[in-house]
Amino acid sequence: MPAPLTPNAQRVLERRYLLRDAKGELAEDPAGLFRRVARAVAAAERRLGPERDAARRAAHWAERFERSMTSLEFLPNSPCLMNAGTPLGQLAACFVLPVGDSLPGIFDAVRDMALIHQSGGGVGFDFTPLRPRGDLVKSTHGVASGPVSFMGVFDAATEAIKQGGRRRGANMGVLDARHPDVLEFVEAKRDPRVLRNFNVSVAMPDAVLRAAAAGRSYALLDPRSGRTAGRGDAAELLERIARAAWESGDPGLLFPDAIARRNPVPALGRIAATNPCGEQPLLPHETCTLGSIAVQRFVRGGSFDRERLAEAVAVGVRFLDDVLEATRHPLEEVRRATRRTRKIGLGVMGFADALLALGIPYDAPEALAAAEDLMRFVTREARRASEALARERGPYPAFRRSRDAAAGRPPLRNATRTTVAPTGTVALVAGCSSGIEPIFALLHRRRAFGGEEILDEVHPALIPALERAGLAAGEWIPRIAQAGSLRALGDPVPADLRRLFVTALEIPPDHHVRVQAAFQRRTDSAVSKTVNLPRAATPADVAAVYRLAWESGCKGITVYRYGSREGQVLCLPEDAEPGSARECAG
Repeated sequence: MPAPLTPNAQRVLERRYLLRDAKGELAEDPAGLFRRVARAVAAAERRLGPERDAARRAAHWAERFERSMTSLEFLPNSPCLMNAGTPLGQLAACFVLPVGDSLPGIFDAVRDMALIHQSGGGVGFDFTPLRPRGDLVKSTHGVASGPVSFMGVFDAATEAIKQGGRRRGANMGVLDARHPDVLEFVEAKRDPRVLRNFNVSVAMPDAVLRAAAAGRSYALLDPRSGRTAGRGDAAELLERIARAAWESGDPGLLFPDAIARRNPVPALGRIAATNPCGEQPLLPHETCTLGSIAVQRFVRGGSFDRERLAEAVAVGVRFLDDVLEATRHPLEEVRRATRRTRKIGLGVMGFADALLALGIPYDAPEALAAAEDLMRFVTREARRASEALARERGPYPAFRRSRDAAAGRPPLRNATRTTVAPTGTVALVAGCSSGIEPIFALLHRRRAFGGEEILDEVHPALIPALERAGLAAGEWIPRIAQAGSLRALGDPVPADLRRLFVTALEIPPDHHVRVQAAFQRRTDSAVSKTVNLPRAATPADVAAVYRLAWESGCKGITVYRYGSREGQVLCLPEDAEPGSARECAG
């Protein structure tokens, strides 16, 4: 039976995903959307098995994929929902492109980025190979303008393009901490008018972080020769990054050595960049399609229904592997790199909702155990499903060069199977909390569709919980809106309710990090999560989060101090009066 859609989910589907005719009128309903996607993806079954039963197999899996999506137990990433079964046909969300240290290399990357944005994908770049500002350009006898200057070109091109005609493009810009222009990169987004279409992250090698802890300097490296080009103060760099992030949310940190330690095929090269939200480290020209399981729908009688969850994981893995065949790659280099490793990213959403259903506060130690146990199970079942697909369809082409092959483990269809994405609008459609994030607020406002609309949201578990406690929702919802949380209200709200319904800004920063680390330990790729900090947090608090994330084995870390950026996506009701200049602004 189809799961009911919330009013906000219906609105998101209408604005972003449902097809329209030549007059701009809706040409499908939600059931038609899921049927279109299921059939387009399952059509790959005709090419991935014996010819004799291809039609039957495709029909079977189309029905199974449709059921999984219609029940809102599993949803793929936005490009898949938008483009499957359409002439565009580009279904991947995550791309990484190389940037060469020459004008042709730079503008080739701009052109390729534009094609990817137009098709609905987001792009990550490592700008470290570009020579620093002021360096000699022998061909013109001039001087280089540096990576940050050229990032402005990418940003301007992105501003002019809407992804698939329906949303703004998104980029990730990465620069190694050892690049001579790293301080300019760190400071770039302190001006809110600059690089508006970029998230930025500094790649911090272990050696630089150890130098920061010890108060030592470190070598800056010429990106062309690899030779020392000066010295940097590691502690000062970390302090400057923390202060910039305190002010604006950028930059984040990537930990490239942690990524390298888990690179499934290191023989293919070192991974230096991720997709825009950081959950998918990829080699140049690689791409990845994501899908997420709404895990709150699998809680039954105080625990996860593991049999049903295992089935959902197997269906999700097959769906995403089929997507690799069904998608129309925007570039031939992308097709070759993607097929070589066949990376997929199956993750979870609704984790905070699942904790509520289990009676576990997000900020309790039991939540950390639940996080690791859940992701251990999902990753184990995803590996089993990929092994089964390898027996049926063959392993990914680069498997013979992989760590798994060297260790004598069974062949896999996909070099990576699991990731944890932020989910965003996909979680809105599924009617659940985003990714592994805590509940932001029991009542909040969300900027949607590029800030064009404000969607009011009340957590669906709140009203039933109030009524069970004998508290009339009509009386208490306004009080909660004014106070901001149940904990702020005190009695007569029962203590167990106040304890359970914890919100993002009430959770200690170190617990945010520990939740991310618990998921990261059991995830093939990486984890996208924001460490929400209250408005009163300090730059020293940000630096402490960075250190703990590195020590805990995370592959990257992002912080956001409430109110530090104009136009933030989620905000408390009192900070978002409709029609005012302060809508969702700090």
